[in-house]
Amino acid sequence: MLQIIFNNCWPEKSRGKENVKILSSLKYFLFPRNNHWLKRTFLVFAFIFFDYFITLIFCQAPHEEANLYARGFMVSFGIPLGLTLFVLAANMPIYMTLSLDSHIIRLPSKIAVVTEFLVDIIFAWFIAGLHFSGGTSWLWSAPQLTRQTAGMLLYLAMAFILVKPHQPHYND
Repeated sequence: MLQIIFNNCWPEKSRGKENVKILSSLKYFLFPRNNHWLKRTFLVFAFIFFDYFITLIFCQAPHEEANLYARGFMVSFGIPLGLTLFVLAANMPIYMTLSLDSHIIRLPSKIAVVTEFLVDIIFAWFIAGLHFSGGTSWLWSAPQLTRQTAGMLLYLAMAFILVKPHQPHYND
């Protein structure tokens, strides 16, 4: 499957029609296919940016950051630039995966309801929960598991209201 996409992205001969084909193939990596996936992408990144902005506001020295990779970027490039580079590098694969999946995956409605709910559970725990926990760690001294669970429940509530994984839309 990836071979087909990469062959479409980088043709051997560059001519007018093939340049248009390259640009249309890049949309697979840059833009989610329909509003349903775009809402999910915005929701996931709302939690990521919450963590980013709270850390940017409250972090006065790199040693205050608990994430060792983010701390390394902050030490090397300074707090604002290091944190920004880390967030971009760490989360670009998530964005590209969401965008690519929105173009490739087409499931029957009954299977999509279960699959998308499981995808939201995974995003809720591993992305939203972790970023919510990281962002709120500056403000709330609750245990990490409590903060992560709160972030997961908040994500799932927002996904149920905004994204509606129980009503998948593949007709866009």
